[in-house]
This record gives sequence, C-alpha cells and structure tokens, in this order.
Amino acid sequence: MDVALFDYELPEERIALRPAHPRDSARMLVVKEDGSFAHAVVRDLPAFLRKGDTLVVNDSKVIPARLHARKADGPAVELLLHRRTAPDRFLALARPARKLHPGDRLYIDDDFAAQVGARQGGEVEVAFDIAGAALDAAIARAGEMPLPPYIARRRAADARDALDYQTIFAMHEGSSAAPTAGLHFTPELLERLGDAGVQRERVTLHVGPGTFLPVNEPDTSAHRMHSERICIGAETADRINAARRAGGRVVAVGTTALRTLETAADGDGTLHAYSGETDLFITPGWRFKSVDVLLTNFHLPRSTLFMLASAFAGLDTMKRAYAAAIAESYRFYSYGDATLLFRTRA
Repeated sequence: MDVALFDYELPEERIALRPAHPRDSARMLVVKEDGSFAHAVVRDLPAFLRKGDTLVVNDSKVIPARLHARKADGPAVELLLHRRTAPDRFLALARPARKLHPGDRLYIDDDFAAQVGARQGGEVEVAFDIAGAALDAAIARAGEMPLPPYIARRRAADARDALDYQTIFAMHEGSSAAPTAGLHFTPELLERLGDAGVQRERVTLHVGPGTFLPVNEPDTSAHRMHSERICIGAETADRINAARRAGGRVVAVGTTALRTLETAADGDGTLHAYSGETDLFITPGWRFKSVDVLLTNFHLPRSTLFMLASAFAGLDTMKRAYAAAIAESYRFYSYGDATLLFRTRA
C-alpha cells in the first residue's frame, strides 16, 4: 500500500508532554464496529466490556535506556540501549554513530565504561566493563527514561517520568519505549474491571525504539520491522483460549499485546505458548485471528502503529476518527489519550 495513505496533519499543540492525572482520566474515543464514534474517558472502560471478556496487557518494564557518554578524545555520544545480547552487551542506537568505530572506548561516568563493537548504520554493539546485576545497577544509576523524540525535543526527562513512563503492569525489564496503552490504568480501574467479570492476562513484548520510526519506504511492502522479543506462557494461552470458547472477547491493551497474540495464534485463532522474536507487520488486509477489541493511543502519521490500527478498524474509519479527535482537542501520542477500537468484521 502507498504509505502516503497513512499521513495526516497534527497541530503541534495536540502532542501531550505529560500524561493525564489520574491516569484513567484520559479521554477515550470509542470506534464502534459500524464506524460510529462515542466520546468517553478511560475510566468508562468497564461500560464497554462485558463479563467473560479477557483483557490482555503487556508486562514489559522500561529500562532507563538513554545513556550519555563521551569518547576518550572528548566528543559526546548518546546511546539508546534497545536489546541485550549478553550479560555485558547491548545493541544500541548511537548519535552521532558516524563518530564511533570498533574498539572505541566510551565513558559514561568515572567507573562506568564500555567498548564499541560492530557498527551497522546507526546501530552499534556496546560491550560494558561490568555485567549482569552490576550492569543493571549502573544503567539504573546513570541512565535516563527514553522519552520518545517528539517529547524529548521539547523537554528533558525528569523524576516524574520515572513513574509516568512506566505502566502499572511493568514486571520484566527489557523495553526502551513504554507500551503506552497500559499507561492509562489505575488500581481502581482494574478493580472495577474485575468486579465486572473481565479477567486479565499478561504477555510480554519488549518494545524497541523502532516503534517510533516512520515508514520511509514509499510502499508498505518494502518496509521491514525491527524484531522484538515476546513471550506468552502455556497457561496464559490456555486461559485465553478457554475464555474465547465460552464466548468472551479478547481485548488487547496496546499494539504490542495485539502483535504478541497474533504471532502466537494459529490459523483458527488458537493461542500457543511462544517465546522468541516477532517482526510481525500488520497493514490493512490482515486477517485478525485472536483479538476482538483494541485499546490503543493515537499514533504518529506514517507509523506502523497507525497502519495496524487502520487494519483493525478500517483506514477510512481511522482517518475520520483522527480528524474528529483533532477537532475535539484530544491529546496525541505516548502521553496522550486513548482510542477503543471494535474490530471491523468482513
């Protein structure tokens, strides 16, 4: 498909720089199966779900993945860690990458240093002088929350982001970007969903920085997704399968949960345990096998995330929804408001 079909104009003031407080007070544009809209807030979610539905969340935890380093001869380098390859090694996006060469030493602080390994484009492998838990502690001490570029250009990360940019479900460290649909939940909302008979299951997808990148190819068929690590356990898959057989709907909290489920599902939608990689790229025409409802944020133009939402609810419908959200002053992107999408049926 022509990537230009997924473009739209967003006024800069619609980009949220801080999340709603409390989290479940964010607005929620509901896109129904027939393409009509309703305006609500996230705390209204139980009213749109029903007993027997299963809410599937991503429990990945964001690490403070942005490190500021310098070479021995002085130039500053920014590293965005995005994949651990060994107890002492990460793949990282480097800026400016052109100044780095294999063997270069990087100094993060007085007792925290690393060596550059292979470089491919803007990505480098970084081997630290420490490993395991000691490396984790050093990253936690020296690193910053990796706010997306459209926020980082307008303000620096601060102490509030250490909490704001982490979901209530965060458990397994590994993401360099938040699974942002999960940012909208509070303990009170989860309690009300439980009281309404909505069960909750966890999967894991460690989000990489590629989630923020626009598709630069003119046609979607030429784009290649960054691979990300996912995990869904056998017992989790079995419970979701049982709920679906009983007539319950599967409600994915975020595109990451949806991509995990679609990767782990076979042709008839039955889920299986899976631990490995996914580079699943969903565009209009995809036949969804395992997800009925999607809670997600408003996404960047020309992004793979907007393409996925358009596949789920229909491109024309999503263009109308985004236009309505802009007209109604909804807040966009990672710290912004939400959409609740009910899947278009063929």
